[in-house]
Amino acid sequence: MTAPASAAPLLRDIFGFDAFRPGQEEIVTAVAEGENVLAIMPTGGGKSLCFQLPALLRDGITVVISPLIALMRDQVRALQEAGVTAGALTSGNTPEETDAVWEAIEAGELKLLYMAPERLASGAAMGMLRRIGVSLIAVDEAHCVSQWGHDFRPDYLRIGELRRALGVPLAAFTATADAETQDEIVQKLFDGEAPRAFLRGFDRPNIHLAFAAKDSPRRQILEFAAARKGQSGIVYCGTRAKTEALADALSREGHSACFYHGGMEAENRRIVETRFAREDGLIVVATVAFGMGIDKPDIRWVAHADLPKSIEAYYQEIGRAGRDGAPAETLTLYGPDDIRLRRTQVDEGLAPPERRAADHARLNALLGLAEALACRRQKLLAYFGEEAAPCGNCDLCDTPADVFDGTTAVRKALSAVLRTDEWFGSGHLIDILTGTETDRMRDRRHDQLTVFGCGKEYSKREWQAVFRQMMGHDLLRPDPERHGALRFTEAAKPVLKGEQQVSLRKDTIKKADRRPAVKMLVNEEDAPLLSALKAKRRALAEAQKVPAYVIFPDRTLIEMAESRPASLDDMARVGGVGAKKLERYGATFLEVITGAATEEVHPARRKLASRGAGDVYDELLRVQTELKHGEDGTGKPLSCSASLLSKAAQLKAEDEAGMTRLLGEKYAERFGAAFLAVLRSAE
Repeated sequence: MTAPASAAPLLRDIFGFDAFRPGQEEIVTAVAEGENVLAIMPTGGGKSLCFQLPALLRDGITVVISPLIALMRDQVRALQEAGVTAGALTSGNTPEETDAVWEAIEAGELKLLYMAPERLASGAAMGMLRRIGVSLIAVDEAHCVSQWGHDFRPDYLRIGELRRALGVPLAAFTATADAETQDEIVQKLFDGEAPRAFLRGFDRPNIHLAFAAKDSPRRQILEFAAARKGQSGIVYCGTRAKTEALADALSREGHSACFYHGGMEAENRRIVETRFAREDGLIVVATVAFGMGIDKPDIRWVAHADLPKSIEAYYQEIGRAGRDGAPAETLTLYGPDDIRLRRTQVDEGLAPPERRAADHARLNALLGLAEALACRRQKLLAYFGEEAAPCGNCDLCDTPADVFDGTTAVRKALSAVLRTDEWFGSGHLIDILTGTETDRMRDRRHDQLTVFGCGKEYSKREWQAVFRQMMGHDLLRPDPERHGALRFTEAAKPVLKGEQQVSLRKDTIKKADRRPAVKMLVNEEDAPLLSALKAKRRALAEAQKVPAYVIFPDRTLIEMAESRPASLDDMARVGGVGAKKLERYGATFLEVITGAATEEVHPARRKLASRGAGDVYDELLRVQTELKHGEDGTGKPLSCSASLLSKAAQLKAEDEAGMTRLLGEKYAERFGAAFLAVLRSAE
């Protein structure tokens, strides 16, 4: 299946892309043709284009249900910048913005209308949508409809009612949804009738994956950020207090950093969101309340100061890095306390037993990723049902794990748990294994146990790593009713009986003797030009009060720095430079690259540059100059207008009749054959 023919020029002229990304074309075609669609695509895979482009191909208005005002405003600004009539009806609108939306609706010009799901609670909103000619509903972040998803939004449940009321097709998009979440999306949004489903892979090959056991976590985060100074990043923390303390520590180290959490005033949260969208190099230290649906493509890194609550949450949060496809990095810190906290949150929750079991399974998958013995990407993708070769872009591919047979150590630890009746945490159990005399040990006569001192071959630090990995492999779980004491799982029994072996990683906690090398977006030769292009982008963005990436994303500036276009035609070939942006910014950025003012060109000629026909136009102009006075140089001077030459440049080489109709007989007699020869040589 191929996208409608009219999609190609819109893809180039509006969105600035020469070709679809993998999987986009099929989805665009299905949505444009009015099929019900469920598309699961990786963050950064181009989901928004899959409903924005069909909206331009279809009559009527496309309503986009989106979860965050900041996300809606960013997408509307980017569309308007590209020349598309789009608007949002949100509580954050100024009266002027709302008036502009209604004027565009009444004039029949509006193509995309963004709304939050909460607005559907109003009966007036439902009536308004019936009146204005809605032809398609697009649902962004569709996993929010699911009780199993990690961002459940009850108002999403009204979308199915809206679809039935309007009788129009619906396209739902999300970056991550396991089988249970997919089933619930189909039930709630499509009334159980299976839509056309597209599963476009979960791999984000540009993102480097890394985990590390906690060892002075504040220092670890500060060192990670220091190696990436000046790059936009997010640090996720488990508590509000930690976000404030870590943001302060980063600021004292010379970073531009701020914090974000649900306890802040709404206005202060908006200020942080606006700063993050517009400022280069800002670090936001946040709870998971920050970031869902962030439309900022140039986030270069994401770090977790604490373990996320599930593998889906982890995938969503790291997916906020590198949406532009350029290299991005992640670091996730974890330790025994994180594992205890996450287990306790599941066990103490009010969910029914089957839900708690599913949440434990999700956490197990994340812990298995943290304690992986080989390629992390293989393990992550396997959870989502995909097979992959070793990726070469994770810490375990960079430096293979030093694996050993840990069965004996694990059996000793399990024996200590068994002989203390599953009533103690890892600290006391390690004291038993290492033969450490304490008052508590003597009071309980645990120094008399047969396992006392049986593990002296390992230090306390090494035993901590063993227990952490045992919890990671779900051999032990903290019991909330026993204040976090470790208890067996079913998986531990065959190990204790000697029926199953366990491989462990040697402890990877090391004191860093130097900070890691800074990762460069471009090579050393192109770095100064990239900095100059970013400075120009920042100045334009500040003047227009829009996020920097609305002008051009990092990926486009990187390509400019590496390819160094010398003309508007070259600039038009850079990914992300559509016709509208070439007209508005092409000459400005070309001047930064070449160091000289760009020669003024006719608008018709500039438009051809965006379509790759600029060279043909120039050759037609040259031929016309040679034939201005005829082949013998004595004829009456004739010349075509710039707009006429532009139309000629877009004809087919074999279209002689078309050339005659376009130029008229008099002009065709002098120029027609020569112009067609130019068109033939250009094919």
